[in-house]
Amino acid sequence: MRKQNERLDEFAGLIAHDLRNPLAVALGWTTDLQQRYDAESAEQLDVIARSLNRMEQIIDDTLTLARKGEAVGDMEPIGLLELCRNCWQGIDTVEATLNSELEDGIKIKGDSSRLKHVFENLFRNAIQHGHDSVTITIGRSGETGFYVEDDGPGIHEDARDEVFEAGHSSERGGTGFGLAIVKRIAEAHGWEVSLTEGSARGARFEFNNVEFADTQ
Repeated sequence: MRKQNERLDEFAGLIAHDLRNPLAVALGWTTDLQQRYDAESAEQLDVIARSLNRMEQIIDDTLTLARKGEAVGDMEPIGLLELCRNCWQGIDTVEATLNSELEDGIKIKGDSSRLKHVFENLFRNAIQHGHDSVTITIGRSGETGFYVEDDGPGIHEDARDEVFEAGHSSERGGTGFGLAIVKRIAEAHGWEVSLTEGSARGARFEFNNVEFADTQ
């Protein structure tokens, strides 16, 4: 099994490398042409650029799912709020707001590089499916848990299990890997993840069996 996983990881890396090189060239030329041609041509090139960017996102999500969804590296104390803020700064948040109900100094034990994918995907998911000014809130849930919820339209109860399946997406142009990545990385940490209705009727992702670090 270990050898098989190593081969899979190597194969994924080779595929990503072979795809990313020509993709980077195509994106570079498209960007250059957008700046040189008239408005009508630039608009058509913008369609091509969006398609190429989507391909790049699919490659990134597939690699994350293949390489980082099953195993975690060094477990260390991580400032939960600091991690969330760093992830928030790394994505396009439009007019969305990040709200915290966490106490200062709360730390969890985990692999920060893996958990970065968890929060970035949760934030993107809320922004893509919510309104422009969606508010995302993070907070504690019991002794061994925390939650991430939004005030968007929420997810129907019948579809809450399906959203964690790889390839499932209700958003046109989405890869359908984001929440599958969230679930796999959470489970690799030994956490339980569930989806319920939030206090503002939006989506609420709850993570339980989380090991909180000693903040004394």
